Amino acid sequence: QQQLVESGGGLVNPGGSRRLSCAAAGFILDDYGLGWFRQVPGKEREWVSCITSRGSMANYADSVKGRFTASRDDAKNTAYLQMNNLRSEDAAVYFCAAIIGRTVCSRESEEYNYWGQGTQVTVSS
Repeated sequence: QQQLVESGGGLVNPGGSRRLSCAAAGFILDDYGLGWFRQVPGKEREWVSCITSRGSMANYADSVKGRFTASRDDAKNTAYLQMNNLRSEDAAVYFCAAIIGRTVCSRESEEYNYWGQGTQVTVSS
């Protein structure tokens, strides 16, 4: 069974940092692009970042550019999202998602094949 499992969410102070992990099981993550999305209750899911296989290319939403860094360790079948200088508006449930194709990096949630269950990030003092 193919699945993604996120971890690393929690409470962080404004200006703080957090690293999210996304572990793939049941498929080879190296064959997929990996996207990060976030969602706040009552709002649509928002694309945050995507990274192609082996980290050859990464793209970011303007709202997180320069603060968030996507990476992946395909040998461990795991991807990461390092979030620095967190702001209150970054608080959300964060999801990772996998899209077939080593060079694929998409902002469209409907194009992704597998999704994690989400992990909550709360930014508050």
